[in-house]
Amino acid sequence: MKQALFLLNMGGPNSIDEVELFLHNMFADKNILTMDRYTRKLVSLIIINKRLEDVKKNYGLLGGKSPLLGLTEDLIIKLTPKLDMPIYPVMRYVPPFADEALKECQKNGVEELILFPMYPQYSSTTTYSSVEDVKTRCKALGYNPSIIVIAPYYDDYDYIEASCENILKAMEGKETETYDLLLSAHGLPVSIIKDGDIYQNQVEGNASAIKIYLKERGIEFHSIKLVYQSKVGSSAWLEPNLVDVLRTPRHRKVVIYPLAFTIDNSETVFELDIEHREISEKIKYEDYILASCMNDSDKFVDLIVNRVNAV
Repeated sequence: MKQALFLLNMGGPNSIDEVELFLHNMFADKNILTMDRYTRKLVSLIIINKRLEDVKKNYGLLGGKSPLLGLTEDLIIKLTPKLDMPIYPVMRYVPPFADEALKECQKNGVEELILFPMYPQYSSTTTYSSVEDVKTRCKALGYNPSIIVIAPYYDDYDYIEASCENILKAMEGKETETYDLLLSAHGLPVSIIKDGDIYQNQVEGNASAIKIYLKERGIEFHSIKLVYQSKVGSSAWLEPNLVDVLRTPRHRKVVIYPLAFTIDNSETVFELDIEHREISEKIKYEDYILASCMNDSDKFVDLIVNRVNAV
């Protein structure tokens, strides 16, 4: 049976000109703004008009684009010799969308699509939205492959091991017990969690598994705390908010690990490494360290290969 692998992610603007497209597509997603479509369109326009220029400036500081696609392509280069199937980066809100990959798969007689969510934890706003998008586009093309979705891996042993390896790599030459470890997950509105989204439970399970792994190996931090980032608007979001934690320090040495991302993107390289670093500098932190995402690390490559081969 001919197979193909899709690496699913939200995507990030590939140029300043794509910022508006990215915002429009994100806030048009019924899984992101969970109201009727007319209200969604109005709220979307208000948010975009308010944020567009600021977001463009932010991406300007990143060289005019998100690093996400380039890093995903680097990952695919390392995966290709290990998997006997075509591998595609498939983004939800900006190119490369699923369409081109699906057309190529349809043309080449691919009978089974393996969807690997680049989100370790499941959420209606990420995994569900991306999988639904692929299925919708398949239907529009009259293409009916079998579809397999790789299960969440947030608490799998090899994923936790790879996460801790990244944390400890960032701490090389430092005394871990003198640092607070902040495990930072992307926030969500509380209303989405109350509607039954399991994301918070899986994030907490992810954080707990990291704590256990470190403890069993005798690796101590001053404290380990789960926090949430990227809050937008005035509604209630998951707490504690990373910004609030940084602004009220009990300890002034921190290392931050982006818990909910596998590929570095604007939420890590801008929000965490530029914006939040500025907060730490103003408050005079002694040290502020950011651990990288998995990106194309050997352990993450092996994890993907093992999950795909187990299908």
